[in-house]
Amino acid sequence: MRLHRTRRVALPRLLGSLLLVTAAGISGIGAAPEGPVADGGPAAGPPRPLGQIVPAPVRAEPGGSPYTITPATRIRVGGDSGEVRRIGDYLAGVLRPSTGYALPVTGDGGDGIRLRLDEDNPELGAEGYRLKSGSGSVTITARGPAGLFHGVQTLRQLLPAAVERKSPQKGPWKVAGGTVTDAPRYAYRSAMLDVSRHFFSVAEVKRYIDQLALYKMNKLHLHLSDDQGWRIAIDSWPRLATYGGQTEVGGGLGGHYTKSDYREIVRYAASRYLEVVPEIDLPGHTNAALASYAELNCDGVAPPLYTGTQVGFSSLCVPKAVTYDFVDDVVREVAELTPGEYFHIGGDEAHSTSHEDYVAFMDRAQAVVGKYGKTVIGWHQLTGATPVKGAIAQYWGYDRTGAAEREQVARAAANGTKLVLSPADRGYLDMKYDKDTELGLSWAGYVSVERSYDWNPAAYLDGVPQEAVLGVEAPLWSETLTDSGEIEQMAFPRLPGIAELGWSPAATHDWEAYRVRLGAQGPRLSALGVDYYRAPQVPWATE
Repeated sequence: MRLHRTRRVALPRLLGSLLLVTAAGISGIGAAPEGPVADGGPAAGPPRPLGQIVPAPVRAEPGGSPYTITPATRIRVGGDSGEVRRIGDYLAGVLRPSTGYALPVTGDGGDGIRLRLDEDNPELGAEGYRLKSGSGSVTITARGPAGLFHGVQTLRQLLPAAVERKSPQKGPWKVAGGTVTDAPRYAYRSAMLDVSRHFFSVAEVKRYIDQLALYKMNKLHLHLSDDQGWRIAIDSWPRLATYGGQTEVGGGLGGHYTKSDYREIVRYAASRYLEVVPEIDLPGHTNAALASYAELNCDGVAPPLYTGTQVGFSSLCVPKAVTYDFVDDVVREVAELTPGEYFHIGGDEAHSTSHEDYVAFMDRAQAVVGKYGKTVIGWHQLTGATPVKGAIAQYWGYDRTGAAEREQVARAAANGTKLVLSPADRGYLDMKYDKDTELGLSWAGYVSVERSYDWNPAAYLDGVPQEAVLGVEAPLWSETLTDSGEIEQMAFPRLPGIAELGWSPAATHDWEAYRVRLGAQGPRLSALGVDYYRAPQVPWATE
């Protein structure tokens, strides 16, 4: 049977007026709209201020008349780019059900919602955009399609929350007048979903992708293998999925992705401008593989499948030649399915592998990843071996992590290893919010919404140069999570804060202003059907 968990009952929403706050010189950020807070119902006051979005934009300059979407509105796509038209179709798909308007996607050349590529905006970079709103049109301009897509997410957040519903709603659908100019702080803004401890369907993964896209994340790290389950079909080692994937924590049915399933996840993520980063955890966390093939064990005896939650007891047999045939085949087949740049090889909690064997294994595993044209990512224990040139270490330590381990990571960063930061007591979305949280774990402590937001990636690790920080990631481990509703209880509202740390300028970082902007997201999350936790630290807006 699937491990039974009682769903958390959401706390009552906190009422109260939104505070009037302005964050660090960014016009409109944190400011509450005048009049009743009615995001999602009939619009009684002016439209949402340009800066009242998550993540906070680089610059929001209000001015001029608002734009109103009407039955006559067209979505106009400039140039011959098929990607721009696809973004226009995506936007129309968001807006049509709630507005009830036709919103045809047409060529450029008139008023309406205009999506345009313009390479003469170097300050916007690869993912930035400019949104300009006035009485006749809203124009989103970017250097590339990813920037246009991120601009569309801003447009969504500037409209009433009811725009997210799938049935006709009462407008009006106004966008405040002015200009938003925006670009990300970090190039790597990621969330991880552990599909190994509990398996999640393609539809559940797609749902999470859509939620990540709203907050401008650009990576989805899939933890595809662990002691409890192997989740990706490998033709050359078929029992990995058919046998090693048939269970999960608590003894449920498990499951795995066929290659077609995985390609669909990759395709769907790319349509939302997220890159899939696959992880095959090596040389530890490998019981599902060891149970599937006896020859991968040093003694030639396959262990039983595992449905518990302990870590550190499994290891590939480092001296055996067949181990590297296995690694080569798996990396090759997964790399062939994954067009993105990165391949994550795990490397954490290899307690059953000697240090000498660990170093030897990681040397060979990194070479295999390079052989198939991918950039290595490993958990920060990789810095205890020899990271190859260009390798990335993902730091998951926390307050109690020893100085020696932190210094090891800092030395690697000083020598050129880039870092993705996922401190467990800040960024792990599976940690309990507080002592009363029913889902999740607490080995790294309780992680409130404020704690998950209130840290600076550039200054988090002593001795690490700012330029060594590639970005941030919010991992979500699934020992206690079994469906999308439970994912959402733990990810929201903490994930938007990690997204803001990755996207927004350091100057906008202010908890008091952020909590107001986050509270305004409540009706939008509700309209999207997201089962979020009503954190008592946040002044949640009412519908």
